[in-house]
Amino acid sequence: MQTLTQLEIYEPGPLTVIGFGTRYTVDQFDLAACRDDIFDLIRNHHCQLLAIDLTGIQIIPCGLLGLLVSVHQQEINVCLFNPSEDLREVLQITKLDRLFPCYRVAA
Repeated sequence: MQTLTQLEIYEPGPLTVIGFGTRYTVDQFDLAACRDDIFDLIRNHHCQLLAIDLTGIQIIPCGLLGLLVSVHQQEINVCLFNPSEDLREVLQITKLDRLFPCYRVAA
């Protein structure tokens, strides 16, 4: 596992899997650095599917959702794993659940 800025990269490649480690919130997240890291990772590994592990995350800033929309606009599929019920509700309210399929994976 590799770490960039505040992200943990579980698997780079056409399917890239990233997560936030053991954080419960990502509200003090440096989105500018994160954005650069994610787009560099996508470019360098020819990513076609970005899987985000949200295990344990209860709160994410709206800027991070905007970042995921930006990734999607680059024709990269984005899927979310293990979002909390609160995060699922936010995705439903914002209709982002239509862009980002959510999956539950047992630990």
